[in-house]
Amino acid sequence: MNTSEGLTRTQQLLADDPVWLVLLKVVVLFAVGVVLTLFMINWERKVVARMQQRPGPNRTGPNGWLQSLADGLKLAFKEDIMPVMADKKIYFIAPVVSTIPAFVAFSVIPFGGEVSIFGERTVLQLVDLPVGVLVVLACSSIGVYGIVLGGWASGSPYSLLGALRSAAQVISYEIALGLSVVAVVLYAGSLSTADIVESQGSGWYFYLLVPSFVIFVIAMVGETNRAPFDLPEAESELVGGFHTEYTSLKFALFFLAEYVNMVTVSAMATTLFLGGGRIPWVGPVNGWIEFVVFIAKTLLFLFLFIWLRGTLPRFRYDQFMKLGWKVLVPVSLGWILVVFAIRAYRNSTGGEATVALLITIGIVLLAILAVAFGLPDRQPPDETVEVASDYPVPPLDLAVPERPRHRLPQAKAEKASVLTGKEE
Repeated sequence: MNTSEGLTRTQQLLADDPVWLVLLKVVVLFAVGVVLTLFMINWERKVVARMQQRPGPNRTGPNGWLQSLADGLKLAFKEDIMPVMADKKIYFIAPVVSTIPAFVAFSVIPFGGEVSIFGERTVLQLVDLPVGVLVVLACSSIGVYGIVLGGWASGSPYSLLGALRSAAQVISYEIALGLSVVAVVLYAGSLSTADIVESQGSGWYFYLLVPSFVIFVIAMVGETNRAPFDLPEAESELVGGFHTEYTSLKFALFFLAEYVNMVTVSAMATTLFLGGGRIPWVGPVNGWIEFVVFIAKTLLFLFLFIWLRGTLPRFRYDQFMKLGWKVLVPVSLGWILVVFAIRAYRNSTGGEATVALLITIGIVLLAILAVAFGLPDRQPPDETVEVASDYPVPPLDLAVPERPRHRLPQAKAEKASVLTGKEE
């Protein structure tokens, strides 16, 4: 194969990879996911402890950095308890369904440029698909099945409620996440992650497409069920959400899937908006240096997860869903129209068609913003008692009667007086 057949330099190098190199990349990607998860758990505990002015993990290993490994080994030797009412097959499969797609999404992320591994020229990426961005979105969507199946198969109503909340949350913010990527795809002209990194040679998208970047960051926090959007763990139920009934390695797989998803969306944010492993104002550098730069940028987003968890209180569920459906989605649609109008204007020679397109898009944009920020809520009538909104309250017509509706018969009243030793 050669570039004249429609293959880019990256695709040509990946197509020429021998089998042993592909297997080596698969093993290394899995190791990177696991190691970053262990590091992230311990780093989160240390940073939050520092924010709260208390010591974090400091016993196991040098300065406590092996605490996550010790916790993982402890989980492996814990007793594996299965509820009596659980669907045994689905109960076992659900954690696997959540974990595998999280690792598969790593395959299309470009960690670095061209390098030499044992004499073979290759790229620090497993595969460069023409629809690489859609692969990441699809993997995150498939992970929802593991959440729903885990809550349903546990046989507990609390786990099922947590699974439904989590599924609604992930699906809602998955839409906003996908819409935020559309502007990047329009500018890059490709769905390939490697092509998107290449297209940012003249400028990163995080400042060229600021609304898309902000919406992506908010949506990725909501999609991964992280604070302040960790709604599956309802405080009113005092349980852990969809994985309440899981123990031992099955619980560890759910835990692993959550943190690997955090690493995946952070790596995608780096790829889409921070130029991958590229260094600003510097030309192409060694592929291994790009790998180090890529990991450093990913750690910035991972620190953002920790910062939000240690700073912001948890949202109410209605506030959370309102933010997703009434703010992020309409604003994303409006921003896509603006980007499309700008691209159409630049690619055209002008004329009546372009002016008509801009006017139409402007009208639609105003309509979307009106829906997003909404008309003022309908005020209740003066005679209506105003109650705390967004909380379930009983109907206001359930007034307490002044006197009991039923009276005891006279005989029962006399019998009661005799038993109590009191006279009427």
